[in-house]
Amino acid sequence: MNMLEEEGLRNLCQGNEKFGKLHFYVQDVLGGLNATVWEVARAEITSNSPTSFGQVRVIDDLMTAEADSSSAKLGRAQGLVTFADLENSGLAMNINFIFTAGIYNGSTLSVLGRNFMTEQNRELAVVGGTGIFRLARGYVISSTYSYDTVTIYGVLEYTLYIAYVESGIGPLASH
Repeated sequence: MNMLEEEGLRNLCQGNEKFGKLHFYVQDVLGGLNATVWEVARAEITSNSPTSFGQVRVIDDLMTAEADSSSAKLGRAQGLVTFADLENSGLAMNINFIFTAGIYNGSTLSVLGRNFMTEQNRELAVVGGTGIFRLARGYVISSTYSYDTVTIYGVLEYTLYIAYVESGIGPLASH
């Protein structure tokens, strides 16, 4: 463990956590030539399941500052989405938000949890991060901003509330 890591752990133990809020949009392209969501597995039951139980998808979605896909590009949302509920439209999600711009460039946040798709606001857990977000924890409120059934294109809105230990890489600003 290097001195920076030791200092971060020491600060955590001394209660020197900072708190921040991030807000951004994810461009979810489920069809067409430029799809960013792909099915990689399915169970025997999936085709007959009203909830697509057993389907596994990988995602590599664009993260943007605003709902418009041409707004400032912040990074990528990459991970796994599993249809994991036999009776309801519930997803088990494992997503990494990878920042490629601004002061967060090179940092990541890891999010896990159940996404109950029929709820307007869904809560997931922030379970870690890298770079500026080392030792991050907190929660996410996710919602569907828009969804076009013709183009199979969705825009998802994310607000993250994060506790972290300032690592000296740069400050976490509230947005």
